[in-house]
Amino acid sequence: MNRHHQVGASLIEVLVALLLLSLGMLSLAATLSFAVQMPKLSGYRATATNLASAYIERMRANSGADGFGGFNSGAYDKPSSYGVTTLSATTCSYPDCVAATLATMDLTTMQVAVRAELPAGGLFMERDNNSGVSSSTTGNLWIMWQEPVTYGTIVDSSSSDNCPSGVAVTDPMPRCLYVRFSI
Repeated sequence: MNRHHQVGASLIEVLVALLLLSLGMLSLAATLSFAVQMPKLSGYRATATNLASAYIERMRANSGADGFGGFNSGAYDKPSSYGVTTLSATTCSYPDCVAATLATMDLTTMQVAVRAELPAGGLFMERDNNSGVSSSTTGNLWIMWQEPVTYGTIVDSSSSDNCPSGVAVTDPMPRCLYVRFSI
């Protein structure tokens, strides 16, 4: 009686190896997709940082006789603007350009820049309120944007991401960059 011993791999072993290989390839594809999309998301945050810095510098540059100009008068206060309203151009020319007019022009310019450089971009600025009087030299600025839907599965949008309370209830939730500043 001759017994032949099987040599090589059985069909079950080959199928298990193919299953493990396919799972490895899927995880590799997911990692590659994540690696391709994350630089764009960090680019949005870098753009928001540059826009926030530019807006704060505009507020500092518009100083009046009291040293705070349009900022102290409340001309730079901006309630949450996350809609798609049309902005009208504001000009400011000498000698009619006062601190409030310059602040309006700065705000309009920054709103246009935020909407042009960030998807569904918006901004919100408030001065600190000391004992009911908004004459502080410090404030808070939020730059908001909506990340494209293709990135939605990568980034958890269930948290507020430092967004102001009025914006944190919108759906889908925007991304926000919060900056505390002093003039």
